[in-house]
Amino acid sequence: MADALEQQARSLLSAGAVRARAGEMLGIGLAGGLNHFTVDLDRMDGVADAVLAVTRKAYPTLDVPFHARWRHFVIGGVDRWASLANAAAWPDRAARARAEFDLAIVSVLLDAGAGAAWRYRDAVTGESIGRSEGLAIASLDMFASGLFSHDARSPFRADADVLARLPLASLTSAFQVNDANPLVGLDGRTDLLRRLGRHVAERPDVFGLHDTPRPGGLFDHIAAQANGGAIAAPAILSAVLNQLGPIWPSRLELAGVPLGDCWRHPAIKADDATAGLVPLHKLSQWLSYSLIEPLQRAGLAVTDIDGLTGLAEYRNGGLFVDHDVLRLRDAADAARAHAVDSLLVVEWRALTVALLDRLAELVRAKIGRTPETLPLASILEGGSWAAGRAIAFSRRPDGSPPLKVISDGTVF
Repeated sequence: MADALEQQARSLLSAGAVRARAGEMLGIGLAGGLNHFTVDLDRMDGVADAVLAVTRKAYPTLDVPFHARWRHFVIGGVDRWASLANAAAWPDRAARARAEFDLAIVSVLLDAGAGAAWRYRDAVTGESIGRSEGLAIASLDMFASGLFSHDARSPFRADADVLARLPLASLTSAFQVNDANPLVGLDGRTDLLRRLGRHVAERPDVFGLHDTPRPGGLFDHIAAQANGGAIAAPAILSAVLNQLGPIWPSRLELAGVPLGDCWRHPAIKADDATAGLVPLHKLSQWLSYSLIEPLQRAGLAVTDIDGLTGLAEYRNGGLFVDHDVLRLRDAADAARAHAVDSLLVVEWRALTVALLDRLAELVRAKIGRTPETLPLASILEGGSWAAGRAIAFSRRPDGSPPLKVISDGTVF
């Protein structure tokens, strides 16, 4: 029985489970069965037009890259990481891939919403950069300076032993945080990196196959699963969820398996122990999207990119609320702050994932593209995330999302 329970738990650690349960939530919503939202699909055409408008503005040829951390390392047309990496002497392609995995994993874990007030002053341009882009450049500067490396001669690495004892003061200083420049959830982020370091150190069989233990060792673990030089994108997510899952604090577990970004909602039915559980895996999926390009640069083909799902976060979710695809049953909920495990937030996030699949079909139909020529990862980038931010700023001066979520810095 224990084995069966563990299998049920691990079935939730997949993109397929996210898509299936989000689709179930949308079906319930369309039937009028949700507590907090009604769904109006007639408004989706307007959302597709808005997404296409921002996509054409950013990418006039509609040659859109993936939604990944790498986009945030480009400032004023200059790709900061590519400049550093191309100038470095790598012994082989795998060495660069490990460094890029280190950077992507640490940078994504350090990103989970900055709050509206925080800014990072970029030493190169003198610009003050906020939100996700500011967090990205700050984390790249930390990585490039060797903050996470145990070898001063080799800065481009994140070593498990360094991460495990990372001082809060180091991140406070590196993020330029002070009373006038507060950053939401800094303690949570620091704790997450320490947990990452401890976990990686304990699993050299996964993270230390060709080097001392480091998050970037996950590259070797994934590359070893390649079949004919190819790896399916959902397998990247499975590796991220199964190998990094234990770092997440105080979340649901089933049969001793940590379920990560997975929440309870009684409307979701199943005939096993996974009943009432809604996996979303937002940060892990964004990280998985961000690991595709390093794998490709290392010579591996990544297939089934649309096997991953859209991201259940506030820009994509806000897009559907601000365009009235999703309407609150109780308008007063717009003024309240909601816990991340509240039924309202779970509904909102799951509906967002399912609606992004619908949106992708509409966008492709309007411009004659296929999932192969315009993957969901590119629609997110073009795309839904930017359109969500644009309408947020048009509706609210500070660009805040239409719903307030109390986050600990490890979900969004």
